[in-house]
Amino acid sequence: MNARLVGMIAARIGSALLTMVLVSIVIFALSGLLSSDVAEAILGQSATPEAVAGLRAAMHLDQPGWQRYLGWATGILSGDPGKSLVNGLPIAEMIGPRLANSLRLAGITVLISVPLALTIGIVLAIKRGSLIDRAVSLTIIGIVSVPDFVIATLAVLLFAVTLHWLPALSMRREFESFGEMARTFALPVLSLSLLVVAQMIRMTRAAVISAMTTSYAEAALLKGASPTRIVLRHALPNAVGPIANAVALSLSVLLGGVIVVEIIFNYPGVAKLMVDGVATRDMPLVQTMAMIFCGTYLFLITTADIVAILCNPRLRSR
Repeated sequence: MNARLVGMIAARIGSALLTMVLVSIVIFALSGLLSSDVAEAILGQSATPEAVAGLRAAMHLDQPGWQRYLGWATGILSGDPGKSLVNGLPIAEMIGPRLANSLRLAGITVLISVPLALTIGIVLAIKRGSLIDRAVSLTIIGIVSVPDFVIATLAVLLFAVTLHWLPALSMRREFESFGEMARTFALPVLSLSLLVVAQMIRMTRAAVISAMTTSYAEAALLKGASPTRIVLRHALPNAVGPIANAVALSLSVLLGGVIVVEIIFNYPGVAKLMVDGVATRDMPLVQTMAMIFCGTYLFLITTADIVAILCNPRLRSR
């Protein structure tokens, strides 16, 4: 790996870390706007000024904003984001089981969506301009145009309410068989996969078609190579970087979809925990969850950028 590659990767990582610091400042500042006085919100309007002042001192709310931010940021970095204002439990213990549930849901969605979307996107690039390409592309535009909460709601109405094939709620529990687990995860995974697959197919198809218009692909075509061979042997290896960006951007859409899906299906994941924290004005919990979501998004985008850099033959050869 040459010095230029190392420098570009270091710049991407440094940019991501700087962005994360700026995001943490914005999250800490905006979360305070949810309530004018957290201590008064906890004690109620009937609380005496002395009780409010005592609770503010106990929660370090009487300290300057920069000092409270440094204490909160240090706790986040050390893995101790503090305690919930609602029940007094450590936030790390509250997030742990919920994060495992969300990762399980996201993992199943990724295992199904990524291979399916990449395969369909490559096939559509090979069949560019054909009837199947036009039909699938039109369907994808329709799916992308529909909000994720509409897709989830229609899935519940069709498969749970009308057909009675699948459960409407997806409460996490111990499963006695694989079939029971599949029935429980079917609707949430279906709702998430539709949007992710549609986005990924569209961007993968565009990336492969763009690679097929390069000079080396056109040279292979003039030599009599078939479109399938051009895609698999020439275009696809050089489209790894754009495809990695397509996968990362599509999976970042999954972060927003998880929030909607977990609420609609009553799935006990971190997204639902964050929404519950906003409803109860649990500031430490909301701040921590927002950092997790923003950190995950930056990790996906930065990883895609690094993969694109490493897969660029012009950069590797210099």
